[in-house]
Amino acid sequence: MTDCRPLAPPDLPTRLRPIIEAPYPRFSTDEMARRHAAVAQAMEAAGVAHLLIYGAQRVGGIIQYLTQWPITAEAAGVVSPGTRDALFIQFYNHLPLAKRLAEADVESGGDSCVARALETLARRGAKRDTVGVIGPLGFKPHAELAVRYGRIVDLNPSYTRLRTIKSAAELDWLRIGAHLSDLAISALRRELRPGLSERELGAIVETAYLPFGGQNQIHYFGVTSMAAPDVFVPAQFPSTRRIVAGDIVFAEISAGFWDYSGQVLRSFAVGAEPPPLYRDLHDTADRAFDAISSVLRAGATPAEVVTASGAIEQAGFTTCDDLLHGYGGGYLPPMLGSASRPAGPLPAMTFAAGMTVVIQPNVIAIDRKAGVQTGELVLVTETGIERLHNAERGFLRV
Repeated sequence: MTDCRPLAPPDLPTRLRPIIEAPYPRFSTDEMARRHAAVAQAMEAAGVAHLLIYGAQRVGGIIQYLTQWPITAEAAGVVSPGTRDALFIQFYNHLPLAKRLAEADVESGGDSCVARALETLARRGAKRDTVGVIGPLGFKPHAELAVRYGRIVDLNPSYTRLRTIKSAAELDWLRIGAHLSDLAISALRRELRPGLSERELGAIVETAYLPFGGQNQIHYFGVTSMAAPDVFVPAQFPSTRRIVAGDIVFAEISAGFWDYSGQVLRSFAVGAEPPPLYRDLHDTADRAFDAISSVLRAGATPAEVVTASGAIEQAGFTTCDDLLHGYGGGYLPPMLGSASRPAGPLPAMTFAAGMTVVIQPNVIAIDRKAGVQTGELVLVTETGIERLHNAERGFLRV
């Protein structure tokens, strides 16, 4: 008998289904060539002839960006324009799949992936002061690299800039990540009820997207009484607290599709209407979201975004989290705080078409006892923004 269970959510747009239904989703040859050309251009501008790329414990997106291998334990590679990339990975039992997925010459890292990469640099004739690094390379391997090759050029800022503008192919994968994240919001709205623990909320969220290849990026929850609140921002780890009628449950959820995840933030009132404080908090957050959305477009400045959020302070509230941040392939710039809770000096930049950012005015009371979550990932265009999520906005009731 043929198993007819779907490999993709039934309401996923038809043109995205082949990506999610593939045995292992792959970016096209043209997309990978685009990435290599962009990295090669950054290398040339920095006077770099060879590049060491590195990642460990699932951190270091450059490996997947250039080779399509998601990092597991550790990976180090060598990129030399005009030569096929070399990639060394841990552990040995990860080699079979890495050889299948990675667009590189893949070998075991043996005792040290970085040592193997250094050997490759030597074979390729790398000279002093012409080697660059992208990835979270530790102090010891950086020192070993510097002993052999002198001044090591940090190309992480250049890589970050590359990730801020998304290609059409990347946007398709982000739309899948956003769709999977929306499934989690729908599941919460459907299944949230008194008696559940915060731990069980995580199970509801992950069950919504795991059957379709989604992976947990984050699911942060805040749960507190709306009548006597003592939690104003979601926690990064769930507690054993059980939900009761009259609680607010607010959530920040990112379901990942390989290296691409959505991000959606919502608040739920459980078994009761929100009292005036919470209505005011959420109304203010909605106004701030709409105001930011109205000014955000190619050419807009960070200062315009912060000014647009002024309804927060006018209402006598403030924020705890970033007001807006870049997202998609990493937590990216710009990272902007509100006027009353700055995230640092405003960067000297303008928004560009193709940026994907999360607008998230997480409004809280001044006494830091009550707060709400609302927001989502959007695409910046020449004329405004495009929503990547379809989850209903507003203060949701369950």
